[in-house]
Amino acid sequence: MTDNAQKAEELRQEFRSWLASNYTTDVKEAIGEIGSAAGFEAHREWNATLVDAGWGAISWPAEFGGREATLEEQLAYNEELSRVGARGPINQIGVSNIAPAIMAVGTEEQKNRFIHPMHRGDEIWSQGMSEPEVGSDLASLQCRAVLDGDHLVINGQKTWNSNGTRADWCQLYVRTGTEGSKYEGITCLLLDMRTPGIEARPIVTMTGDEGFSELFFTDVRVPVESVLGEIDKGWSVAVNTLSNERSGVAIMYLTVERTFADLLEAASAPGPDGCRPIDSQTTRQRLMSIYADVRNLEFLAKRSIAVAISGRPPGPEGSVIKLAWSETSQRMAEAAVDVLGMGSLEGRWGREFISSRSYTIAGGTSEVNRNILGERVLGLPREPKVAV
Repeated sequence: MTDNAQKAEELRQEFRSWLASNYTTDVKEAIGEIGSAAGFEAHREWNATLVDAGWGAISWPAEFGGREATLEEQLAYNEELSRVGARGPINQIGVSNIAPAIMAVGTEEQKNRFIHPMHRGDEIWSQGMSEPEVGSDLASLQCRAVLDGDHLVINGQKTWNSNGTRADWCQLYVRTGTEGSKYEGITCLLLDMRTPGIEARPIVTMTGDEGFSELFFTDVRVPVESVLGEIDKGWSVAVNTLSNERSGVAIMYLTVERTFADLLEAASAPGPDGCRPIDSQTTRQRLMSIYADVRNLEFLAKRSIAVAISGRPPGPEGSVIKLAWSETSQRMAEAAVDVLGMGSLEGRWGREFISSRSYTIAGGTSEVNRNILGERVLGLPREPKVAV
C-alpha cells in the first residue's frame, strides 16, 4: 500500500468513527427529503457541525479550514458520506466552484469576508450564469453592468439559479464591454442579494420543487469592490470556476450506487400482496442490467481519478462519465417504477422518475456530450452547419 493510500485509509477510519457518533438517526430524519424549509435548515446545521469538526471542505488549503486532502483521501471521504447516506455541503456550488475562484483571484478582503461563512453555511450562495436567450453559453450573455463612478449599475435577467430565493449572495456574470470577441468584456461580481432592485422568482419544477429561480435586475447598484478579478476579465474567472465544477464529476457514481442499493432493498421487501418484486426472474434480469450500468460508471469514474492521481492531463473522461451517469440514472428511475409498481409513483421513486428527465439536459445534454466525444475524441466529421 502506498503512503497516499495508507493516509486515505486512516482518514476513512477516522471519519467513519466520527460519523458513527455524530450522524445520528435524529439528524438524518431532521434533514429528511430535499426541498422542505425545515429540512434545509437541518441540513445547514449538519453542514456547520461538519465544518466545526474539521470535516467540511477537506480538499481546501488549511488556511481556509480544509485538510489539503489528496484525491485518494477525498474519495474515501465521499465514499463514507455516501455509505451512511449523509449530505455534503449545503453550499455545494459555493464550496466546489465559487470559493476556489475567490481563493485564486480574490482580494484578501474578499477571502476574509466570504470564504468562512460560505464554508460553514452561515451564508447561502447561488450562481448567475445562464440566461433565457442564450442558455448556458456564458460567452453570449446579455445581462449588462455599466460603470457609474465607483459603482456598477446592473440591468438584465438570469435563470436556473440554484437556491436563488434562499441565497444571501450570488456570483454573477455580467457584460461590461462590447469591444473585441465575445469572451472579452465579461465581469464577475460578488453580489449581495439584498441589494435594492433584485427580484428572485422561484421556478416550480414538475416535482413541485422550488430549488431554482429566475433573477431580475433593475438598476441594481453595486460597488466596484464587488468585482472578482478584474473588470472585463471575467472569462478567466469563469474558466477557473467551471474547471473546479468539472473536477467533481468523478464521484457522481456514489449517488447512483446509493440509489441502486435503496432500490434493491425496496425490491426485496414484500408488497401489499405479500410477494417480493425481486422473486420475479424478469425483475432480477432488469435489476442486473442496471447493476452492470452502475458498476460500469464506477469503473469509468475510478479510471478518471487514477488519471488525475498520476498527474496526466484530463481527457474525455468528464463527458463519458456525465453521459453514463445521466442515462444510467434515467434507466434506474424507469426501472424502479416498473419493478415496484404504480404505488411507487406516490413517493420517493415517483419524484426520482420525474426529476430524472432533466439529467440528460442539465450540465450538458447527452447530444452535446456525444458530439464532443465523436468529434474531439474519435475524430469523426463535425456536424454540418445549417445556413440561416
